[in-house]
Amino acid sequence: MNSDELQLFHEQGFLLARNVLPREEALAIRPLLQKAIDEDIARWGDNPNYLDKWMVHNLMTRGEAFLKLLELDRMHQYLSAVLDDRCILYAYTSSSMPPRGANYSRRVHVDCPRLIPGYITNVGWLLALDDFTDENGATYALPGSHRSVAQPSDDEFFSHAVRWYPSAGDAILFNARVFHSGGENKTNVARHAITMNVCRSYMRQRFDYPRAVPPELVQRLGEVGRRFLGFNVRVPSSLDEYYVPAADRLYLPGQG
Repeated sequence: MNSDELQLFHEQGFLLARNVLPREEALAIRPLLQKAIDEDIARWGDNPNYLDKWMVHNLMTRGEAFLKLLELDRMHQYLSAVLDDRCILYAYTSSSMPPRGANYSRRVHVDCPRLIPGYITNVGWLLALDDFTDENGATYALPGSHRSVAQPSDDEFFSHAVRWYPSAGDAILFNARVFHSGGENKTNVARHAITMNVCRSYMRQRFDYPRAVPPELVQRLGEVGRRFLGFNVRVPSSLDEYYVPAADRLYLPGQG
């Protein structure tokens, strides 16, 4: 991430990163994501608390292709530049738009409730698995709104918002305080993407990933992937886990 990109990110609150994943790889993930969406709808569709249809949580558990993305070099270069090299995964979800419709993302919203002037707590990393267009629901975003405490009215938002047009394999890095809204998919085909919400190492994750991700999947990750899942910032559950040699501690030194 060069200085011009970093300045642009801080000014408008988001940045388009081209070709972070080969296009053919991004397109190959589409059917895997659709399969996970269909499985979740079949499993949870009758549950009254299942309010976020088309959002698949914890994608790293749904296949090798999703697991590998936790260690994408280009992503970590950007994350280290805007957060630091100790940041961890808060959430890993699908960001898809169903055909001939919209979903939970259509409202004007932010992905982080906290606003600390001059300090970023969370960023989003949206990886496009399709080309975003006006017709298939390209995301709206309000430049500079990451510095705003008050939510803009819908009229104000849509009067000044721009749209994100990544191609398959591109990513959008965005301050999680940026106000944004999913568009309406007017096509007969789902528009697919995935999003990672990334936070500071001292913050809590949406899920306890060191426990939630099966050990056989964790074993396939290197040092970066394990750190990203939160393995360096676990907390002891007993004094037996606390009074151990430094090399065996769950919360490693220097993590924040």
